[in-house]
Amino acid sequence: MAIRVVLADDHAILREGVKLILARSGIEVVGEADNGVELIDLARKLRPQVVIADMSMPLMNGIEAATEILRELDIPTILLTMHSDLQYVNRAMSSGISGYLLKSRVSNCLVEAIREVSAGNVYLGPGISKAVLTGMLNKTDGDEPLTARERQVLQLIAEGYTTKEVAHVMGITPRTGESHRANIMDKLNIHNAAGLVRYALKRGLTEL
Repeated sequence: MAIRVVLADDHAILREGVKLILARSGIEVVGEADNGVELIDLARKLRPQVVIADMSMPLMNGIEAATEILRELDIPTILLTMHSDLQYVNRAMSSGISGYLLKSRVSNCLVEAIREVSAGNVYLGPGISKAVLTGMLNKTDGDEPLTARERQVLQLIAEGYTTKEVAHVMGITPRTGESHRANIMDKLNIHNAAGLVRYALKRGLTEL
């Protein structure tokens, strides 16, 4: 029986390329999303065996979406990214990501990654150096001061959404949105929008 996957990336051309690769191996793409919020909705409706997600997507990035999908649906996620840096790998794996694959290696390794992850294993693609893996295993993510909800608010702020727009996207009241924004600023000791954007970029919450 074919492995069923949902694919999320905000670049349609990448999704088309991935679908071609998977079709040759009998892996079925049952749904496509171009942001993390849509990805979660599709995972709920389609219940795939594996989710493939770009790390950097609008509204909600791949790590935050994958964390929610794992918590709610227990579906593993393979993260596609351009980043091999320790901070990105560590954050992804400590969030419960099952596979971490550089986009430059997708054509050679994605099918293997899907098969490994669907069998309950963890897959780390080539290009993740031994030093990065060693650092990942020895480092905790205890220095992350924000909750998952606050990280999503921060991503939206960094992407240029007003507090009212953030509230609309997340389905919360404007007052709650303001409260989240104030808490983020207090926790990070950052009190201007430019500083919040820089922090979001540094933590890999967005690439905008």
